[in-house]
Order: sequence, then structure tokens, then C-alpha cells
Amino acid sequence: MRPIDLHVHSTCSDGTLTPSELVDLAREKGLAAFALTDHDTVDGLEEAVSYARKLRAETPNPDAPSAFACIFCDSDAPQTVSTAPSLPPVPEVIPGIELSTEYRGRDVHIVGLYIDYQNEGFHRKLGEFLDSRIRRNHKMCALLQEAGMDITYEKLQEAFPDSVITRAHYARYMMEQGYTQSLKEAFDRYIGDHCPCYVPREKITPAQAIALILEADGIPVLAHPLLYHLNDENLEELVWEGKEAGLMGIEALYPTHSPAEERQIRRLAGKYHLLLSGGSDFHGSNKPQLELGTGYGKLFVPEDLLNEFQKSRKNLLFTDLDGTLLNNASGLYPPMKEALDRMTARGHRLILTSGRPLPSILEVRKALGIEYPGMLVIANNGALVYDCDHSSNILEYRLSPEDIRYIIGEAEKRRLHIHAYTDTEIVCHGMNAELQFYTRRIHLPLKCVESIPDHLPKGSFKLQCIHLTDRKRLEAFRDRIVSQLGDRIQTVFSNDQYLEILPAQAGKGKAVRFVQEYLCIPHSHTFAAGDAENDISMLEEAQVGIAMANADPAVKEHADLVTIRDNEHNGLAEVLDRYFT
Repeated sequence: MRPIDLHVHSTCSDGTLTPSELVDLAREKGLAAFALTDHDTVDGLEEAVSYARKLRAETPNPDAPSAFACIFCDSDAPQTVSTAPSLPPVPEVIPGIELSTEYRGRDVHIVGLYIDYQNEGFHRKLGEFLDSRIRRNHKMCALLQEAGMDITYEKLQEAFPDSVITRAHYARYMMEQGYTQSLKEAFDRYIGDHCPCYVPREKITPAQAIALILEADGIPVLAHPLLYHLNDENLEELVWEGKEAGLMGIEALYPTHSPAEERQIRRLAGKYHLLLSGGSDFHGSNKPQLELGTGYGKLFVPEDLLNEFQKSRKNLLFTDLDGTLLNNASGLYPPMKEALDRMTARGHRLILTSGRPLPSILEVRKALGIEYPGMLVIANNGALVYDCDHSSNILEYRLSPEDIRYIIGEAEKRRLHIHAYTDTEIVCHGMNAELQFYTRRIHLPLKCVESIPDHLPKGSFKLQCIHLTDRKRLEAFRDRIVSQLGDRIQTVFSNDQYLEILPAQAGKGKAVRFVQEYLCIPHSHTFAAGDAENDISMLEEAQVGIAMANADPAVKEHADLVTIRDNEHNGLAEVLDRYFT
């Protein structure tokens, strides 16, 4: 397995190698990939990406043999040997940036990986950062002049052309001009934090940097988390706040991390579902003895980490079942199944998202042959999230036994059908017309009891109230229970006959947000499709909300696009072929 390096600097910020020279060095060292993450600038990315592309075009394919007539062979038939020189493969150049932020009076850095560095909005905001940096540089030069040094911003630009001027450039210029004997002296006496010629930068917050990277469709990563010298509690608060803002990764593999420190960061990554990152923070001769790829000699960032980053570049499709993915017979026509096969073969993920109980969704999944790798299921309208690969619940909310008793009592007063669920059964009073209608599609065993609440000591993911002909009776019942339990429950209609009562923490939209964070997928890569009222929250939560042509008018009002065809005519397939290529 080849190494990678996801934290590297060039002459476009405070490194000493040009972007092209970094490509050559990374190739020489056998890196599979490296991320160019200059401070607050993307100026070097086009050079690095273009140069790597040029090298690949010029490099012969070592697997392509060349033919020649061998005079030492008995046959005159052409023989094949490889005449290409043995050159290491050209590394992948990952477009990145390192943004400087301020957190509780400390300088905290957020790295962005796989950014769209040509994004116009991103460039505009970076320009604003650069303007503030230039103002700061003029102030620092004035202070250094007061200290007796002939240093101007123009002279620094002349000495370091095409670079974003940082304190590392000041230190090198001061040493080269004889004002100090070393880089360390320049920082210790003049430009280090709290020194007389230091001027703090106008900084953004980590949350603002994360938002900017996400806007550029990048992956935000907390860089070198232990360099901020936060205690364990404050570091975890930084990670938690970052995660809330959209942080997706953390730099666990770093040249100065001890094995114990690396384990500490790995634990944080696991707790907050963050991608593991790692890099040397290479600056060339500005950081002596620190080498690209290996740091101080012991760093090894495995190529496998890239697989997880690349998964996060794929799309998530959250789709309702009945009336959306499935046809009116609760099946899939071949064109829809083929579209799903193509989508998942390309690495995109299918998340089945339904009001149905989990066993019913899994039954559909198996019967229709859509058991794709990496699938999650959102069941019971978001009260349960299930990991299919590991056969385990990863999120669950239940109505309390006390609230169940009250709700069922109110339903019985109004002679409304209501039932609940164990993990595998429908708990009801007995078969009736409403259950006959419901169990046409939901094939779960019935547990008929006299008192439903007495058989639910753990509570229930949801309650289902059904009236086949009069929605208004369901609405009046809903208004009553919400007035009494409104802070603990929520209600939603999945159609005019079904009123579902859920824990307040549940809901398809909230489950979409949880899955997105759990899988470390940017919001920009989320799509949700539905047709009924209970789908609205997930359409609003996803980046792209899709209403079916057969959807309720209210659902279409909350959608970003409406399919041309309905669910009976593979309407969702047209979206997959457009966005999931």
C-alpha cells in the first residue's frame, strides 16, 4: 500500500517548493496522492493539477508492450518487451486549502480537501481574506521599520513573487538581510505571538471556515488538533461545535503525534463520526528535517484513507417506498431496477426511507433484489435508522409507555382504530377492516391483546391510527393529543387514511440529517424523493428535494424538482440518470 499526504504547502503560501516541484517530489517518494493545502489561497492548485495531468499524458503505459524483431530468436515474428522506463506513477493531486480561524483566542486551522477551487463565490470570499491579510502586512512592516529594519510589503512581494506573504516569509527575509541570525530568532524577538511587531490577523471562526469549504463542495477537516494545546474537555467542545457546523474529518496522523495522542484523536473521530485524515504539514526548508509523506521519519498515512474520502464524494438518495420508488403493485419495473443497479454500481448510496416498520422494509428490500452494499434504512418515519450491513439499529426513538397509554385511551374514546408495534409484530385489539386494509402491504404478525400499553414495556417506535373514510375524525383526534402532549410527540399523515404518532425527536427530515452526518456526506450530495405529507421534512432537509409527478400538491410546493413521469412509469429513474452518473 502506497502512502499519501493530505497536508502540504507550496511557495504560494509559506512553503519553499513550487506546486510543480511538489508533484515531482511526491512522485519521487512514491506517494499515491497528496493534497496541496496552502494557507488561505488556491493560487497553486491549477499549476499542480495541470502539471500532474501533463506528466500522466507523457508517461508510457508500463503495461503496454512494444514490438521488435529479435535477431537472437529463432523466429522472425515480432517479440514484445516493455521498453518504458521504470517511473513511479504520477500522484493524484487533491485540491485543498488551509484556512486560519480563531477559536477562544487561539489560532485554529481548518483544511478543506477536494474543493472546487474554481467556484466563483469561494474565490470572492478568499479575496476578502487576502485583503485583510494585506492590511495586516502593511501594519507589521510599519512596526518592523520602527524597530530599525528596512522592510516594506513591496520588498517582501519582490523577494517572494506569487506567494501569499506570511510570517514565515518575514522571518526568511529578516535572516537573509542580516537582521536576525535565524528564523527562530525572528519569531522569538519580533514577529511571534505577543512580540512587539506582531499584528493579529482578522480571522473567521471555525464554523465560518467550514461553511466556506462546504460551499466549495469540499471536505472540512480539523488540522493538527493537538497543536492548539486545549485540554481534553475544550478540544472535545471544539470538535463537537465543528461537527454541528458540518466538520467531516480530523487529522489524526501527524508528525508530532505520539501513539497515545493518535489513539486519542481516533477516539474523537469515532465518537463524532469523522473521517480520519493525516499529513506531514510539509513546508520545504521552512520546516527543516520535516519530509513530504514521512514527516520526521515515522509518519505513514495509508492510501486506504482516500477510499473513505472518495465515498463522501458520492450522492445519497433518500427515497420513500410507496408511491415513489415502488409502482402501484409495490414492485419495481425493470427500468427502475436497472437504474438503481447503475446508480449503486457507481458508488452512490440508496437509503430506503419509509413510514413502514423495519421488518416490512427489509422484506421489500429482499423481495425486489435491492440489497446493495452500504445501505441504511430509515423506518417508522424516522424513529429508527438501521444499518443493513451490520444488522443493527444505529438510531432509535420510542414513545413512552405513559404517552402510549394516554393516546390509545383517547383513540378508544373516539372509537378509532389504533395499533402499536414491537420490534417484529403489530400489537392490536384484533382484526378489523382497518387492519385488513393496512396488512395488504405491511406483512407483520399480529399480536392481539386486550390492553395494548401493557404489552409495550419498552414503548413503541410509533402508533398508527386509521380511518378509511373520514380524515376529519383523524384530524380532530390529532388536535386533541397534540394539545396535551405536543412537546413530546409529533403527528403526520402518510395518506388520508393513516395518521402516525411519533416521538418528537423522530421524523424523516431529522433522520436524513443524522444519516448525512453519520456517513460524513456533504449536504450538497443529498437527494430525497417522496410523494406524501410525511415526506416533506426530508425534501426540505436534503440539498435536492424531489416530488413525484403523482405527489400531493403540498409536497410539490416543497420540492426543488418534480418528476415528469409518476411512480407507475419509473418517474424516479429519470432523476437517477441525471444526477447519479
